[in-house]
Amino acid sequence: MIALIDYGAGNLRSVHRALVAVGAQVELVTAPERVHAARAVVLPGVGAFDDCACGLAARGLIDACKQFIETGGLFLGICIGYQILFERSEEFNSTAPGFGYFKGKVVRFTERPGLKIPQIGWNRVELVRPDCPLFEGIPDGSYFYFVHSFYPVPVDESIVAGRTAYGDVFASAVWCRNVYAVQFHPEKSQKVGLQLLRNFVRLAEAKSRGDQ
Repeated sequence: MIALIDYGAGNLRSVHRALVAVGAQVELVTAPERVHAARAVVLPGVGAFDDCACGLAARGLIDACKQFIETGGLFLGICIGYQILFERSEEFNSTAPGFGYFKGKVVRFTERPGLKIPQIGWNRVELVRPDCPLFEGIPDGSYFYFVHSFYPVPVDESIVAGRTAYGDVFASAVWCRNVYAVQFHPEKSQKVGLQLLRNFVRLAEAKSRGDQ
């Protein structure tokens, strides 16, 4: 079972449908005990950083996700679910802490003439870590779908798996051991997005069999 975290702040149907389409058995999870029972966890996110952090905290899901990660559980963060892995955000004078699993903060795109913020639409991902299992079968420079005004700045450059340019050049994907996270929306990224999710499901299946 792959736990799809529902913290009450967004429509999860598109992520759920995409995971099912690539062969996953998915459960919408709102309780900590179901996180611990999962083979893998997917944390998607829409809206504001603080809304995500507060929604997770109110359900006891921050500690549950942290424990799941710390014990080697396979984890995928999407959009705000990526940003929340860092220490803090500058969004709307945010006061809620992130997971702090990665050192770094979430910042806003630099204002530039002609640059529309938020970034909404398709953009390329340069594969910094071609060995990242999440991008298996996905060509370097593939286009994914983004909707965001903020992005994380990792302190540790070695975790960066993909970069994207939108005025600023930012880390659009990271990977560290059992944790994967992306700023774009794979569930809205058509063929390459489904391939990425398929890769994650295969990783979960391999882990369940003890191949990893």
